[in-house]
Amino acid sequence: MQIKETTNEGLARAYEVTIPAADIAARVDAEVKKIAPQVRMPGFRPGKVPENLVKKMHGEQLHAQTVNDVIRESVDKVMQDKQLRPAMQPAIDLKEGYEEGKDAVLTIDLEVLPDVDAPDIEGIKLERLTVPVADKAVEEALGNIAGQQKSYKDAAKSKKAGDGDQLIIDFTGSIDGVEFEGGKAEDAPLVIGSGQFIPGFEEQLKGAKTGDEKTITVTFPEDYPAENLKGKDAQFAVVVKQVKVEDETKVDDAFAESLGLESLDKLKELLRGQLEQETNGLTRTQMKRQLLDRLAAGHDFPVPQKMVDAEFEQIWAQLQQEASQDENPEKAMKEIEAEKDDYRHIAERRVRLGLLLSEIGQKNGVEVSQQEMSMLIQQAAQQYREEDRERFVQYVQSEPMAAAQLRAPLYEDKVVDFLFSKAEITEREVTREELEAAIEADEQAEAEAAKKAPKKAAAKKKAPAKKAPAKKEAAKDDKPAAKKAPAKKAAEKKPAAKKPAAKKADADKKPAAKKAPAKKPAAKKAPAKK
Repeated sequence: MQIKETTNEGLARAYEVTIPAADIAARVDAEVKKIAPQVRMPGFRPGKVPENLVKKMHGEQLHAQTVNDVIRESVDKVMQDKQLRPAMQPAIDLKEGYEEGKDAVLTIDLEVLPDVDAPDIEGIKLERLTVPVADKAVEEALGNIAGQQKSYKDAAKSKKAGDGDQLIIDFTGSIDGVEFEGGKAEDAPLVIGSGQFIPGFEEQLKGAKTGDEKTITVTFPEDYPAENLKGKDAQFAVVVKQVKVEDETKVDDAFAESLGLESLDKLKELLRGQLEQETNGLTRTQMKRQLLDRLAAGHDFPVPQKMVDAEFEQIWAQLQQEASQDENPEKAMKEIEAEKDDYRHIAERRVRLGLLLSEIGQKNGVEVSQQEMSMLIQQAAQQYREEDRERFVQYVQSEPMAAAQLRAPLYEDKVVDFLFSKAEITEREVTREELEAAIEADEQAEAEAAKKAPKKAAAKKKAPAKKAPAKKEAAKDDKPAAKKAPAKKAAEKKPAAKKPAAKKADADKKPAAKKAPAKKPAAKKAPAKK
């Protein structure tokens, strides 16, 4: 086997590998000898089929499988001999024109991981902004809960229903005089103005009094879930059994007990704990940004562009999704398009920080245990329907990339916590508004820092060889971009080459990526809710 390096610029590497036809033929002959004793053919005793007949029967398949095997072995040998650390899966291609009896020539294109020097983690200084939870904040939270737990009391019979009033009604729906399924209910509560029923229903009940009987005509929306009701005109015979008005909610021990707590004091204690947890999360976010800014400021090494492209694609996909849900999607899309280059700079910064954090974690023995990984998988499985959870677990366990995506954020958090433990931290008390403003300022600073970061020229000299590292975990930088999976070592999952011929064995086909089980769809709206 001959290996020729064709590219060595910056992090880009490319090789041309020639596998002699004689080596392939020898491998095929060895396979024929191996399977000959098991071949059965009419007219021959078991195990006595001549090798030339075995080769005639199975030679094409054996040849295709052998080519695939030697390609994979050749790729492994290149990675080991050249001591390469692939950033992502190498691109493997068998040159056109190959056929049995000829040398096999394949190309290997990849980017390698940069050499990253773990920084000095001693002497890092950080400021923790703390927000004490005031009694006023607890009372506001308590008031919000009380506002959500509305209660109603019977109104006078002369009371005409208006916005915010609750009606207790019986109704029967029909189309062209024929009742339809799901269009009937008794003692159904309806708050005027809540949008609980289909458009037009509630509006026609304004002014109704206890004991009134009304016939309401409405049109079902064109996008209504039930096919037999889409766009149809319907009539509802409604009996107003009671008009109710909102009653004042007393925030006392009885109110707390209605929520499943022992007393009002216990409810306040719970709310205070929730508020503290929330502000602690914001404090951590701001501290983490400080830390990453300091790391980013001191390191500017080249990063694999394919990793940057993958990170950018995830950021961009989320931005597009958010823009599509904006009140003015076209305007939102124009705004993010104008800042597209900035987001690419951010993607590059995140990849660089991810590699840096990974190096710190490896040098200091930070790991995600098997028990922690099992818990992550089980927690992620809960978002799927019960019947799909086991399939999801099997999917993650069989797909290293899927497992890496789950592991990445936890690994990063553990590295960050390790760095916090080594840092010199001072505390400063601020308001929640000041803390949120500091986080927003850090976000803007991140974009500006990424945008102004100098571009390093790609090194022409070959980087010194190093041992292949453990998997890399990438940073999400506390931003909502999708999490990146780490680069794999070549030995973990060998890349399949492109098919040299139409009849090549199935083992030569690159498998399609498996899809995770579909999430359970949201429940559809009933014709008229009870």
